[in-house]
Amino acid sequence: MRFALTIGASALAFTIAATSAFAGSNDDWWKKAAEPYQGVTLRGVTESSPPSLYIREVLAPQFEELTGIRVDVETTSWDQMFDKAIKDMEAGTGIYDMVYIEQDIIYSYLARDFLTNLTGLIADNPDLKAPTYSEDNFTTFADYFKDGDGNLYGVPMEAFIKVYLYRTDLFNDPEIQAAFKEKTGKDLKPATTHADYAEIAQFFTDYGKENDMKLWGTTAQAHTGHVASWYEYFESVAPTFGVYNWGIDADNNYAASVANGGSMNSEEAKEAMNWWLSMRDIAPPESNASTWTEVGTTFGAGRAAQGLVYGENAGWIAADKTKSLVVGKVGVALPPLADGVLAEAESGEGYIGYYDGGAFGLPSTSKQKEAAALFLQYIGQDEVQPDWAVAAPRVTNKSTYDDPKVQAMNEELGGYYDMLKDKGYLFAGAPAYPFHAQVREATAPTFYKILTGDLSVSDGLDQMATIAEEELTNLGYRK
Repeated sequence: MRFALTIGASALAFTIAATSAFAGSNDDWWKKAAEPYQGVTLRGVTESSPPSLYIREVLAPQFEELTGIRVDVETTSWDQMFDKAIKDMEAGTGIYDMVYIEQDIIYSYLARDFLTNLTGLIADNPDLKAPTYSEDNFTTFADYFKDGDGNLYGVPMEAFIKVYLYRTDLFNDPEIQAAFKEKTGKDLKPATTHADYAEIAQFFTDYGKENDMKLWGTTAQAHTGHVASWYEYFESVAPTFGVYNWGIDADNNYAASVANGGSMNSEEAKEAMNWWLSMRDIAPPESNASTWTEVGTTFGAGRAAQGLVYGENAGWIAADKTKSLVVGKVGVALPPLADGVLAEAESGEGYIGYYDGGAFGLPSTSKQKEAAALFLQYIGQDEVQPDWAVAAPRVTNKSTYDDPKVQAMNEELGGYYDMLKDKGYLFAGAPAYPFHAQVREATAPTFYKILTGDLSVSDGLDQMATIAEEELTNLGYRK
């Protein structure tokens, strides 16, 4: 779960290249397939993120020029995007022909029959099957948008992991290295444990004060009244301590409390929360009001030596001089982990952080399903991916990693694409909970009280576990 910054001029510089790159490749097929839909206008709603803006500014006009089918993509805020899409699908008005589906809400949509089975629709209409489109081309991230039978309900359009970013100019500075060695007795390098991370964070916060610098040791997505902080804890911090799936055991009557077999209020969960709050307390002063957007802005402004940052923000932070003050000074590493967590992730028993992203789905209420299916296939082709991946760092197709443009960008991003390709399996999306929003909203007020100090960590997590179980009972999941 995250917001992202809007696409910048450097990304849109790829518009011409992207528009011309696909010219001449199967043009005749697209024109013929689109003949029955001349004059049709497709409408989509999505969040105002770099990948979505690339669709609006590049891929939609390119598709219209090729096929004659107009595509209007409405980009708005995260909350408005979901509100508009859900209300349209609930009312059956058919305003939208494509909707953005974030990985963590797909299960709720499937439970309510909001979406069209794309696999089935294309199979039932072979004349719509584009020669350059195949579900086999997608990375395993596409599995998050499939039902139990393997049918695809959304064409992936962004996918990224939340990584540990660090300032290479600071970590590699000989004077800073010597100061750190003198103070801690250790070599300065990216942390692999929470204790090491905390020690580095404290060192750089102190270093900033001592040298009159606007520099702190870590970021913190710790807004005291916004769901971004709830997600930071449950999706990015708790798993590194071995607390998975929000501490809810779906195989054990959806238990959340330790007393009933869950782990939402376990000792590991409380350790994770205390550690995270201690990092917040030595992070930049804006951290108490930081969502996913502000964390990226903080790091890009050079105000933090290290932090957990969404991968799509890592792109502009590391490479976009129009936005970032730390271009060429960013390294990428795995998050710090408690003992045993990496082994659990490697065995498939756990995960080390959040694999985020989204897809474009076709509402079951759309009045233009066939034309929309053409557009969704268009944005799912291998051929359009490389420029998109460079303009708005995200990878949804396997072949994208090997493109020379993407390889060059990988070097600028400190090996981020290599990590996504080679270590992405260690990360995971949100658990497959149809009750995602309900449990989040039920527990969030108590969570915020922990952040504001109105509840202790122990009491707050105990209460959250109880509230989660009560909500799950009300919803019929706990028996």
